[in-house]
Order: sequence, then structure tokens, then C-alpha cells
Amino acid sequence: MEVKTSLLDNMIGVGDMVLLEPLSEDSFLENLKKRFDHSEIYTYIGSVVISMNPYRSLPIYTPDKVEEYRNRNFYELSPHIYALADEAYRSLRDQDKDQCILITGESGAGKTEASKLVMSYVAAVCGKGQEVNKVKEQLLQSNPVLEAFGNAKTVRNDNSSRFGKYMDIEFDFKGDPLGGVISNYLLEKSRVVKQPRGERNFHVFYQLLSGASDDTLKKLRLHRDVSKYNYLSLDSAVVSGLDDAANFRTVRNAMQIVGFMEDEVQSVLQLVAAVLKLGNIEFKPESRCNGTDESRIKDKNDLKEMCELLGIEQSVLERAFSYRTVEAKLEKVSTTLNVAQAYYARDALAKNLYSRLFTWLVTRINESIKAQTKTRHKVMGVLDIYGFEIFEDNSFEQFIINYCNEKLQQIFIELTLREEQEEYVREGIEWTNIEYFNNAVICDLIENNKNGILAMLDEECLRPGTVTDETFLDKLNTVCAEHQHFESRLSKNSKFLTDHSLPHNCFRIQHYAGKVLYRVEGFMDKNNDLLYRDLSQAMYKANHSLIKQLFPEGNPAKVNLKRPPTAGFQFRASVSTLMKNLQTKNPNYIRCIKPNDKKAPHIFTESLIRHQVRYLGLMENVRVRRAGYAFRQTYEPCLERYKMLCKRTWPHWRGRAREGVEVLMADLQVPAEEFSYGRSKIFIRNPRTLFFLEERRRQCLQDLATLIQKIYRGWKCRSHFLLLKKSQIVVAAWYRRYAQQKKYQRIKSATTVVQSYARGWQARKLLRELKYQKRCEEAATTIAAYWHGTQARMELRRLKQEARSKHAVTVIWAYWQGTKARRELRQLKEEARNKHAVSVIWAGWQGTKARRELRRLKEEARRKHAVAVIWAYWQGLKVRREYRKFFRAHAGKKIYDFTIQRIMQKYFLGLRNNLPSMSPIDKNWPARTYLFLDGAHAELRRIFHLWRCKKYRSQFTEERKAVYEEKLEASEIFKDKKALYPSSVSQPFKGDYLEISKNPKYQKLNNAVDEKVLLADVVNKINRANGKGTARIFLPTKKSVVLADQKTGQVKASVPLPDLTSVSVSTQSDGFFALKLKEGSASAVKGDFLLSSEHLIEIITKLHRIGATATDREQLSIDISDEFLVQFKQDKVCVKFVQGAPKNGNSVSCKRKNNRLLEVSVPATA
Repeated sequence: MEVKTSLLDNMIGVGDMVLLEPLSEDSFLENLKKRFDHSEIYTYIGSVVISMNPYRSLPIYTPDKVEEYRNRNFYELSPHIYALADEAYRSLRDQDKDQCILITGESGAGKTEASKLVMSYVAAVCGKGQEVNKVKEQLLQSNPVLEAFGNAKTVRNDNSSRFGKYMDIEFDFKGDPLGGVISNYLLEKSRVVKQPRGERNFHVFYQLLSGASDDTLKKLRLHRDVSKYNYLSLDSAVVSGLDDAANFRTVRNAMQIVGFMEDEVQSVLQLVAAVLKLGNIEFKPESRCNGTDESRIKDKNDLKEMCELLGIEQSVLERAFSYRTVEAKLEKVSTTLNVAQAYYARDALAKNLYSRLFTWLVTRINESIKAQTKTRHKVMGVLDIYGFEIFEDNSFEQFIINYCNEKLQQIFIELTLREEQEEYVREGIEWTNIEYFNNAVICDLIENNKNGILAMLDEECLRPGTVTDETFLDKLNTVCAEHQHFESRLSKNSKFLTDHSLPHNCFRIQHYAGKVLYRVEGFMDKNNDLLYRDLSQAMYKANHSLIKQLFPEGNPAKVNLKRPPTAGFQFRASVSTLMKNLQTKNPNYIRCIKPNDKKAPHIFTESLIRHQVRYLGLMENVRVRRAGYAFRQTYEPCLERYKMLCKRTWPHWRGRAREGVEVLMADLQVPAEEFSYGRSKIFIRNPRTLFFLEERRRQCLQDLATLIQKIYRGWKCRSHFLLLKKSQIVVAAWYRRYAQQKKYQRIKSATTVVQSYARGWQARKLLRELKYQKRCEEAATTIAAYWHGTQARMELRRLKQEARSKHAVTVIWAYWQGTKARRELRQLKEEARNKHAVSVIWAGWQGTKARRELRRLKEEARRKHAVAVIWAYWQGLKVRREYRKFFRAHAGKKIYDFTIQRIMQKYFLGLRNNLPSMSPIDKNWPARTYLFLDGAHAELRRIFHLWRCKKYRSQFTEERKAVYEEKLEASEIFKDKKALYPSSVSQPFKGDYLEISKNPKYQKLNNAVDEKVLLADVVNKINRANGKGTARIFLPTKKSVVLADQKTGQVKASVPLPDLTSVSVSTQSDGFFALKLKEGSASAVKGDFLLSSEHLIEIITKLHRIGATATDREQLSIDISDEFLVQFKQDKVCVKFVQGAPKNGNSVSCKRKNNRLLEVSVPATA
């Protein structure tokens, strides 16, 4: 069963100020202090949340707390900012109502932290998923970037927002975030050039100097020492609790997550460094011959470094600091600037440069986090804006900040009353008019188009002649003197003439939060916010892409002589747009209060908080809320909470909830004028009635608790007794069982002993009988054995006698047969000897004849041989005699030459018989036979291969030769660089894959192309919006590249080859390539082309050959990298190739990750 809780349970003080009784400013503060002392920093005023800054970490923002407040009623748990965030999110998700959360309060009250908590809660409770988590991460990571560039340390707050921020978070129909849009208001750019004592410049300057690497600082021409820069205050350079180096790393990481490219980050850092360099530029006076004063730069080193960072000519910027050009319709007038004017121009440039950089950052973040789908979105707006400011010295900034707060207070009262009235009408309760202070008269005093203070300030700025802050004050005294909320020293209202608290150069406005004294000094300059046109034009000439975007008015081709709108006019327009936006949404309010000026925990400064309660209009909020009915609740929770107060409704009411509440209120005898019944809620007019019900409920709960305790104790004692009784029965049963088991064991043991003795006696008796029987059987066996042995021996002797008789006969017969055989043998041998003697005699005779013939032949041969030997010796003697003088000196060399010649002849004949085939790719070659022929062997192999290749080339036609030249050039470009190249080697280059000259479908396209078409193929043109491809016909010629529609043949684009600067491809096995065009050319209006083809190697090879053969242009550059930039109109998009698992077969997929990244997923090759 789910436990029901309420705001009223375990309440410290009063959780909702609407229920405070009695209501006064003192009781209001006392209730805040009581809750603050018990670490209860959140309090309600109806649906408004009051947030006290605790200046310490509290364990109330854990994931468990998020789950606790998730999908719970607003008043179901104790006050918390999560309750308001959950109520707003559920209304947006379930009721399709656009929401806005307005966070106000003075600096240091915790507005920025409150907005972070709201966004983190919404991110925690909305849907999950890869895309959703990426959007949430980008939305959350936009905060560190904006805080670094828009926050600073002040005397009131170490991380004070010096700009107003409104973020619209867009959701889909499921409640998942799709993106967001950020609007910024009134950056305090004067802080760039000057900070009050004890305060710092914007965080990013200190973070850059502390956290950047030495290499980065060297590139930016910066030093780590803060004291070297005039724009950075020294007394608060280091803030305890702030790690600037770690924060710089956080900001860099956040910019990467949001989607900033690395070159964009470097450009931003260069501009930040340029602002620091600007502050170090100092001027000295010089007098001209005509007596006028002019200024000159003292040390030009900082100016030089700044110009190098931004790519500006030093002389151009130096002249812009020394002269001012005023342009009329038909003439230009150039005047010199004195030192004061030069310093003003320098500071104006620094302020404008930083302010425009901040605006560009907001725009760039919006590009990354904006929702991509164009369907209708649900929107939750979060407004984090400065609270009402009353300082000792209030100027133009405080005036427009307080004007914004007046508008917010006006819309708060209007929306609160409207919401109250709509609820009364919806519930059928009679609406009563509520008396309240309407601050529309104050807003009209400031923003009226004719007589408003802002209108008169703009009129004075535009008026010709001498215009000063004093003339503006005089005009205010003339026009607004009769206004009841305007006071000045020279007012026509005489009661202020003796008011010496009003200085002569000041005026006072009675705001809803109190009277504020404004000093008019600086109103005109701050409202004008002028930047000399010379400086704008000098900045536009910079060779820096970001600078050109920040100063578009410096373009000489677009000179606008119209005066730019004033700061007051721009802010009033922004506030008007904001008010219209807020009025279309359901409002939710968070009022932040700063408990003390020491930024320390556990300190409650009553005077400071009383001041904030007044100017935040919290008492007014409570009175408006309590003007009708102080408390309202739906019937079901009301009956569930108070049903124990009536016997008829306790413990269960079976009818409708409203009928049960009516019975309950009638039984309690609550006066009828104290409450009313709506359609779904009961409305209680006075908090005393609610407290009466709570007191009765508390007493009843005590009685119920006593009754429950009594019943529980009785049940517990009875349960204990029954348990003891049951235990006794179990113990007795177990004991009886144990005793019987022991008795049985004893009887069983005795029986076993008796049985063992009886079985032993029987066994021994049987053993004796068996032994006797065995001895008798052994005796009979022995006797039978002796008898059988005697009989066997007698039979053996008889058999032996018979065998001896038979053997004697056999021996005699054998001897007789041997005698007969020997006689026969001797007879045969005699006959054989006679025959052999004849043969031997004949053989001896034949041998004698042969030996005689042999001796004769040998004698004859010896004679012939002797003659030959004697002749040879004679010939040798003749030769030796003739060549004796040469033979001894050159015999060795001749023999060596003869031997080498013979070896070489044998080698060449063998080589001729074993030559390999005529194919150039045949690598076979006969083995070397002699070591000294190694060099000749290799050289002959090389010569043979060259000759074989020449013979092979001589068979080529011109067309085939061109194909092989293209293949060779493709090898030089892509071999070992592109994974797709090996698979293309075996594929011939056809060129005209579409047969464009023969196909009648493309006849019109063929006629439209003047030059010879070198290649015709179908490629896919990649769309940057979704990564999908559109089929196009790709036709390169010697002068241009033509892209045409595949279906109609209509020419879509024609790019002259001189406009084509380079081609980029990846190292993977994909077919993507980018044609990069020359910046500023007519072909580059729509940006570069990102294409995909199955014949990428052939296409790029032909384009490269065209560039190599042309003499009137540079050779085409081929860039092979897995990450390159492509220019799409005005944006640069990074194309990144990654390896991944194939999703659709083995195809390559292209997907847009954000506005600046296209990711191509290439299947991994085995």
C-alpha cells in the first residue's frame, strides 16, 4: 500500500506562505528564518517557489530525490525546486501546454544554480536513448561555455551572470528533448574595459592565461602573468574556490561536445587574446602645426601582435585609432582624435569586439542545439535574468535592468490573476475583484513611445547640436515633472524643491520595489554605444573569417549612413519580444533570495532579506494569492487526509469523493462562509480553517495511534502465548520420541548379541563336518591316483617295445636304399668325367689359338703406337723449337683465356637453350652456374627484361597505351594510400560507361557539352542535410566538369577546371570524394561538391591528368585523409570516415551527426 504524504506533514514553520497566519512582513521573515535555520531553503507562495541561497552543498539533489519528486503532486511533498520542475514538465508532456520558468533575484541569490537544477531535473526524468542523451548533453554543456564568457566575480557573487539568458527547450510529443534556442540580453560589456574594486573581468580571460598550454599561449602572443594586461584587475585575480585552469579544460571539452570545430575554437581564443592586447595599447599627445591636438601610439608592439593575430594591416588600424571620418551624403570629413578620444575609441572597439563575440557564441550554440525536425514542438522556457538592482550609484545599466523587472512584475501579476480567475471559472466559484498595485503606470513612464524616458533618451541622442547628460535631465524635468512616480531636484512639484537628498544631476523613480535614485552621468554615451566607422572598416579588412562576420557594417560595398539603433531601443525591443513570448506560455516562478553579503552559510541578515522581499514583491504575491481562497485541494486527497475526523467517512467511504467531503465538513460544523465547493476541488478561504482541520487530524492521529498500539500489544502478547504453547507441545513430542528411540536401541543391541552367539556355534559345527568330509575325499583321490599311475607305466613299457621293433626295420631299409643310390651316383660321375675331359681338351686348344692371335695383334698395335708416339714427339719437338722463346712467358695466360672462353661459350649456349617466356610478368631466369658470372648474370637478366618489355610495348595501340599510362598514374596517386586501389587494378578504365554518344536518351546532353567528354558515369551527390545521395551524371572535359540530372539529362552545374582547386578522398574502401572550389569564384556560390562513385580511382586519375597536361593552370591537388572540411554555402562541414559494422549489407552509409559533421561509416575489410 502506497503511503500518502502532504506538504503539511512534518512541517517546519509554514511551507506555503499563503497559509501564514497572521500575515505580516515580520511574520514572513520569521518563517523564512525558521526554515532557513533548519536547512529548508525552499518555501512556496502558492505555485511560486522561494529559494534561499545556502552557500553550501546540501544532500537534497541526489538521484533518489529526483525519483522521489518524479510524477508527484505539487503539494504532495515538502517544498522543493524539483516539485516545480516536475509540475512544469508533466504539464508540457501530458497537457500539451508550453511552459516557462522565470528565475529572478539579485546577484548572488543563486539564479544560475537554480536554472541548472531545473535543466538537470528535466534531463533526468525525460526519455533515454543515444540521440536524446546527445541532445541533453549538448543543452547542459552550453552552460559552461556561456558562464566562461558571460560570468564574472563581483563583490556579491564569485560567479555572477553579467547577462540575461532565456532558453527555450523544445520537446517532441513523447516529452523527449529535441533541441533548444538561447536568447541573451544586455551583456555588461563595460566590464571588459573597467571593473569596480574587488571584482574581476569575465572568467574566460583568467581561464585562458591559467589553463592554456605554453604552446597555445605562444601562438596567441600571451603571457601567464595577469599583471601584464591593463584590462584585468589585480586585486581579485585569484578567487578562492575557483580553479581557472580546470575550468578552462571544462570549457574546451564543453565546446567540443556542443559542436565547435577546432578552427572555430582557435578563432575565439584569438579574439579573446586580441581584446587583452587592445587594453595594453596606450596613446601620447602630439601637437600639429595648425595647433590641433592629435594622439599617437606609445609602444606599437602590442598593436603589432594584435594585428598579426587578426590578420590586419598595422597601418590601417593605427590610422583608425588616430583619425575619425564623418560621412555625409556628398562629402567626407576626416578629423584627428585627441588622447581622450583615442582611449574612448580603443575601449569602444574592445567592448564591441567582446560583445559581438559573445553574441556569435550564442548564435553558434543555437546552430548546434536547435531542433532538426520542422514539426510543431512543445516548448519549456527557462529565464535566468538579473533581479531588481538598487546600488549607491545607479546608472544606465541599473535603469534598464529595473525596467525589465518592472515588466516581469507586471506580467507576473497579470498571469497570476489570470490563472486564479481561470481556476475559479473552471471550478464554478464566483470571482471577486482583487485590489492590487498595478505597475503599468511605471512601465508607461519608461517605455511610452512619445513621453517615455527611453524615447526621450533616444530623441536626445539623435538631436543635432550640443547634447549632454544635463540636457537630457532638463528634458525629463520638463516632460515628466507632473508624473507621480518621477522626482528630481528641479521638478515642478514644489514638495521636492526642499528635498536635498536629490543631487542636481540625478532623478528618482518610484518603482514597485521602492524608490531608486539614478545618476544621469553616462546615460547618453551608454545609450549611443558608438563605434567609429573607421574602426569597423579596419576590422572588416582583417584576414580573419570570424572578424568579418562580427563587423558586417565595415564592408565598403555596403556603407550605411543610417545611425545604428541605440542600446535602449534594442533592449526595449528585446524585452517586448520576451514579454510576448512569455504570455503565450504557462508561467512558473522561482524567486531567489540572498541571505547575506558575506557569501557564508548559516547567516541570515534580516535587513538584507527584508529589502529583497520588498523589491521582489513577495508580500504582494501572497496578498494576491490570498485575496480569494487561501487553500484549495481536489476532493480525493482531501477526503483521504481528513476522513478519520468523521465516523461516517472512517475508515472507508463508499460513495463519491465530493459527497464524502460534504459529509465531513458538515460533521465538523465548519462555517459555510469559510469554504466553497468547486467542480473538482474544495476551496478554503481562511488559513485558520485549514489549521483547525490539521489540529483535529493531529489529535485524531494520536488517538488512532494509541488504539493501534493497544491492539498491536494485545495481538503481540496473544501471539507470544500461542507460540509458547505450541513450542511446549513440540518439545514434549520430541522428548517422548527420543526416549522411545533410546529404549528401542537397547533392545535391538541385546538381540543382536544373542543372535551372534547362536550363529557362531552353528557355523563352527558345520565347519567341523565339512573338514571331515574333505579329508575322506582327499584319501580316495590319492589311492586312485597311485593305481592309475601303475597302469600307465605298464602301458608305456609295452608301447616302447613295439616302437623299438618298428625303428630297426626302418633303419635297415634306409641303409639299403643309400647303398643303391651311392652306386648309381658313382656310375653317373664316371660318365660326366669322361665328357668333361673332352670339353677341357677342346677348350685348351681354342685358348692356345686365341692367345697366339692376341700376341700377334698386340705386337702389331705396339708397332703402330710406337710410330705414332715417335711422330707426336717429333712434332712436339718441332713446335717447341719454333715457339720456345714464347711458350714459357705466355702459356698460363693463354691456357686461362682458352678456359674462360670455353666456359663463357658453354654458359651462353646453356642460357640460349633455357631462356624464359616473352611475358613481362614472367619472373623466371636460369640459375647461375659459376660464381664469378654473378654480375653479368644479373645484368643480362635486366637487359633481357627491358628488351622483352620494349617488344611488348611495341605491340600497343595508342588507345591501349593511354589506358596503361592512366593505370600507372593511378598507381602513383593511390598505391599504399587508398584501400580501394588494389580492387581497381584488374578493372580496365572504360571512360564512357553510359555510351553517351550512342544513347539517344542523352543526345540532348551530349549536344549541350561543347568539349570531348573524357568520362561519363553516374555518381551520387551527397545532401548535407541528411547524408543521402541523389543520382547525377558526371561528365569531365578538358575545360570543365558537368553535373546533369540522370532522368532528364538537364545540366545542373558546370564547373570550369580553373575553379577546381583540389580533390579530397579518404583512405578507406569507400567511393566518396569532394570537389573543392576556389573561394570567391562564381562556381563556389553553393559551395563544394561531395560525391560518391563506384569508379572513384578512374575519375580522380582523369581529373589529375587533365590538370597535369594543362599549361594555363596549376596541377590539381589530391588530398587523401579520413577527415576533411567541405564548404557548403557559408558553413564548413567536417566529413569524417570511420570503420563500423555493416548495417545494410556491406554498403557505405553517410549520416549527419550535427550541423558541422557528416560521418561516413565504412564496413571494415577482412
